[in-house]
Amino acid sequence: MNDARAEQDGTGYEVRLARDARDLEAAQRLRYAVFVEELGARCAGADHVNRLERDALDPHFDHLLLIDRRIDPETRDHVVGVYRLLPQDRAEALGRFYSDAEYDLGPLRASGRKLVELGRSCVHRDHRRGASMLLLWKGLADYVLARRIEIMFGVASFSGTDPARHALALSWLHAHHLAPPALRVRVHAEHAQRMDLMPVTEADRPGALAAIPPLIRAYLRLGGFVGEGAFVDHDFNTTDVCLIMDTSAMSERAVDFYIRKAPRI
Repeated sequence: MNDARAEQDGTGYEVRLARDARDLEAAQRLRYAVFVEELGARCAGADHVNRLERDALDPHFDHLLLIDRRIDPETRDHVVGVYRLLPQDRAEALGRFYSDAEYDLGPLRASGRKLVELGRSCVHRDHRRGASMLLLWKGLADYVLARRIEIMFGVASFSGTDPARHALALSWLHAHHLAPPALRVRVHAEHAQRMDLMPVTEADRPGALAAIPPLIRAYLRLGGFVGEGAFVDHDFNTTDVCLIMDTSAMSERAVDFYIRKAPRI
């Protein structure tokens, strides 16, 4: 993808893929700040001494970065937003996607369509307003279009490991946003957590949508679906759902969202 730049209230952002070890370390530093320090994940495999959230799969991923150009890269604090992306060909060489640990991805592989896995999405708390997230999403759209990706998927999270706290939201997702059968991945049986925890009606819609995390709501607005069943991730202190997006079905909405609403760059 080409570098993308924009100005927001006098602050310069750059959206691009990680280029070197310095960029990757800065992304891992941001992930630690958000997932461990802010959201309370244990992340047993993280480097807690150096405050880096990382794992053995990082070298196989592309890392899409939102960079604040006011910050000296030598500080390793210049990355203020990140997406971790694993294209299908690289996953095949590796022998797995990250989400294989939680879901049976057989339906996606059997679809014969070009896949990319999304994960570890986060933005620094000081950069969550205004154009920053739109710029990161536009960078993701550029990445997908350039590689002719047909299916995007990955786990997205509710905070905490008690699914009952999210019963309304999970039940709404199950009732109204399940993926079509041909693409419906399922949580592995040994870790299965039902999502249909309570009956829901149209009257529950406002409360259910308000209870769904903003990132998941954004995917739903673009036509995304969820797989069947949730996964309780004690290491990350989350309850996960698997999001699936068919890029052909979302194309018109994506063009409007990424191009019309995103700042000129």
